[in-house]
Amino acid sequence: MGPRVFIRHYRLEDAAEYTALARESTGLHRPWLFPPRTEADYVTYARRLLEDPTRAGYLVCDRADGRIAAFININNIVEGAFLSGALGYGAFAHAAGRGLMTEGLGLVVRHAFGPLGLHRLEANIQPRNASSVALVRRLGFRLEGFSPDFLFIDGAWRDHERWAITAEMELGTPLPDSGAGQSDPGADEGD
Repeated sequence: MGPRVFIRHYRLEDAAEYTALARESTGLHRPWLFPPRTEADYVTYARRLLEDPTRAGYLVCDRADGRIAAFININNIVEGAFLSGALGYGAFAHAAGRGLMTEGLGLVVRHAFGPLGLHRLEANIQPRNASSVALVRRLGFRLEGFSPDFLFIDGAWRDHERWAITAEMELGTPLPDSGAGQSDPGADEGD
C-alpha cells in the first residue's frame, strides 16, 4: 500500500468495471495498448493472469474510493538463474496524469523484488510512447537497448526500446515502507 494507491490481484468480478474503464480509455491507449473491452475477453485475460505461474497481474486502485486506476502485469516470469519478468501496464483515462501509475508501478516493482523474489524487470516500450518512457525513467529504469520489429502490435511489427531495473538498483520514486505487497486481504497487457 502506498500513500494514494494500493495494488491487488485481478478478480473475475472486476470484469464490468475494468472493461468499462478500458472502453473509456481507448483514446489514451491506442496505438500502444489493447486491453480487453468485453467482459468475456476480460474473464479469459484475468484467468490467464490468475492461473499461469509465469504471469502475475495487479490492479492499481485509488485509496480514496477503491476505483481501479491502472493495471500492471509481470509476464514471462522466468525462475532459476534468470529470475526475471517483463512488464506490461496501462493507466485508465480518469487516473492519467495524476501520478497514480508511478506510485502503483513502484509498489509492483518492490513486490517483484521482495515477495516474488525476482532480480530483474524489463519494460519494452515503443520509442514514440513518451509517457511510458517518462514513467520508467522516473522509477530509475535504465535504457539497455533497441529491438527492431520486437512485438506484433496493431497489425505490424513494432520497434521497442528495452528498459530494465534490477533488485540492486535504486527505485527512483521513494514510497514509505508500508508493506508494498498485496494490501487487500480479501483479494502488461500493456506495451
